[in-house]
Amino acid sequence: MKRLMALAIAATPLAVAIPGVLPGGDARLDAAQTPLAQVSQHLRAVDTMTASFTQTDRNGKSLTGELTLKRPGKIRFQYQKGVPLLVVGDGRALTMIDYQVRQVSRWPIKNSPLGVLLDPDRDLAGVARPLPSGDPDMVLIEAKDPKHPEYGTITIAFRKAAGAPGGLMLQGWTTLDAQNNRSTIRLADQRFNVPVEDRTFRWTDPRPRR
Repeated sequence: MKRLMALAIAATPLAVAIPGVLPGGDARLDAAQTPLAQVSQHLRAVDTMTASFTQTDRNGKSLTGELTLKRPGKIRFQYQKGVPLLVVGDGRALTMIDYQVRQVSRWPIKNSPLGVLLDPDRDLAGVARPLPSGDPDMVLIEAKDPKHPEYGTITIAFRKAAGAPGGLMLQGWTTLDAQNNRSTIRLADQRFNVPVEDRTFRWTDPRPRR
């Protein structure tokens, strides 16, 4: 259960980029901008996003599913059929529901590495730094709360794409928690700024009512 929880919000830095640019913005990337400024511009330009995801743990086991994001603070990981897990962010907290054992775990979004992706107004300067990618078309940033290392570390990968919001295409991310649980999320079929209803981020509580 704990391992699956780590996987659900967690990822090695992404070395493989997903090709293709999908409609979602016409902002151009300014070469004079710093990587953090480029990422901030992208985050501010994206209100919603949908994508397919592949999640791989450190043992090579993979799960797939559909990701839906709506800023600020809302995200949903809908796993493939047969996987009894759901992860939902409702704007205030992240909730992981395990329908097999009827267990619900909940924690503030700000305590999760995903908080960097979900808050477009967050000042990245205090929590993030650029990393060398070895590819001029890739932008990598690493983010963590220096006051709370127990929240974990996230490495986020973007590919420069003129047709994407802010000139960047989100490729995926890597998270490493305090227990050294590592997992990779890779995205495909990204669509930006499409209609997403708030009810997408509701969930059914499997716990018996008292």
